[in-house]
Amino acid sequence: MCAFSGIVGAFVGINIGTAVSNLLPASDLVALLKARQITHVRRFNADAHMLKALANTSIKVIIGVTNDEVLGIGESPSAAAAWVNKNVAAYMPRVNITAIAVGSEVLTAIPNAAPVLVPAMNYLHKALVASLLNHQVKVSAPQSMDVIAKSFPPSTATFNSSWNSTIFQILQFLRNTNSYYMLNAYPYYEYVHSDGIFPIEYALFQPLSAVKQIVDPNTLFHYESIFDALVNSTYNSIGALNFSDIPVVVTETGWPWDGDSKEPDATKENAGTFNNNLIRHVSNDTGPPGQPKSPINTFIYEMFNDDKKPGSISERSWGIFSTNGSEVYPISLGSPGGISGNFSKAFCVAKPGADENKLQDGINWACGQGHANCSAIQSGQPCYFPDTLQNHASYAYNNYYQRMRSLGGTCDFDGTATITIQDPSKLPYLAFCYVISFSSLHGVLGDDVMNQLSHIGPRGVPIDSRVESRLGVVACVPTHTEGC
Repeated sequence: MCAFSGIVGAFVGINIGTAVSNLLPASDLVALLKARQITHVRRFNADAHMLKALANTSIKVIIGVTNDEVLGIGESPSAAAAWVNKNVAAYMPRVNITAIAVGSEVLTAIPNAAPVLVPAMNYLHKALVASLLNHQVKVSAPQSMDVIAKSFPPSTATFNSSWNSTIFQILQFLRNTNSYYMLNAYPYYEYVHSDGIFPIEYALFQPLSAVKQIVDPNTLFHYESIFDALVNSTYNSIGALNFSDIPVVVTETGWPWDGDSKEPDATKENAGTFNNNLIRHVSNDTGPPGQPKSPINTFIYEMFNDDKKPGSISERSWGIFSTNGSEVYPISLGSPGGISGNFSKAFCVAKPGADENKLQDGINWACGQGHANCSAIQSGQPCYFPDTLQNHASYAYNNYYQRMRSLGGTCDFDGTATITIQDPSKLPYLAFCYVISFSSLHGVLGDDVMNQLSHIGPRGVPIDSRVESRLGVVACVPTHTEGC
């Protein structure tokens, strides 16, 4: 297995962009990551709110030097030291920062900054050494496939000669610092630009018929996916410059789920097929043909749509989650073997100390226009007590959110609501209630839990973690027994 930065084996992480409208607050964003058991994240900047929210979690994070920052850091060791002190040293070891990505596709996106890219990498590394963090935090620079002159066949792939000097220096740096090559590889674009040469199945990790097999004529390697071919082309390009011991990590890949009339293959079905097959492929812990012992650690692009981006519809439609935490399409992203963390265990509750007038407005909207079922918080009903706006709002908000989030419903209510994955019954300021019909419980909970609950009666049920995990919702869990 390929090992670097304290990480062994293959993982699938996710990118979180910076051009997102209505991005979840950092604490809720981290709650979503934890709920989905996403263990690796890449940010394109070093957002302080996000880093603070990641403190004392097990989530590993790559932070980014933005393209706007590269020039200043590449011209000033002191600027690099200040950046590391502010964005790395100030958070470690509470935040598990594993790498700094210097820019985003600098060589092709801002070629005028190419002369300072390697100096920027060196200065940042030296600053990490000075802070005794160089063994935990690696430095690299994500590059697009455009730096490779011709990616097929992979066996003859080489870097574009106009970048050879800079790329040689990058590779030398990566080898000397025990870092890795960051690759942005997009099979979608390779497929679209192939003008029909590559079948859609080849792009989506789907089985190919005998007549559609993709074979490298020089090595006779059979390629089952464009993804593998792109990774192998990168390894061979690195080898062509006489480097053979530098791992490749795919820092961006994915598939858009929406596009304009000229992008018929940008669909939810194809995006779901690509990303779910990608996850299964990476989780096999094997590499591409020619590098079978090099697992392909990969970051999906991206968590949410970068809807502020200019360009075509597809440019803004790569997100796998809506900003309310619901999936755009079914995705098995999380721990190996599928989803064991689930954002259906996320709850929308009223914020402590929220303005009471706004809370009442929120209740009125949720129970009226929002079509939440608020009968249980009416006087004389199971969840009326505790009779506080905080508790009634939390019930109404969560009832609305659980019903409507798959249709785009959010958890905001004029800033009075927040998402939590913590059992609301454990929150010191809240008694949380949800009515359950006993007649519907046996098939969900089983006899063991039912026997423990049967003495309580039909109006409401105190719920333990087993009930919560099987229902996927929180139930009547007040901090005292009144009304439940």
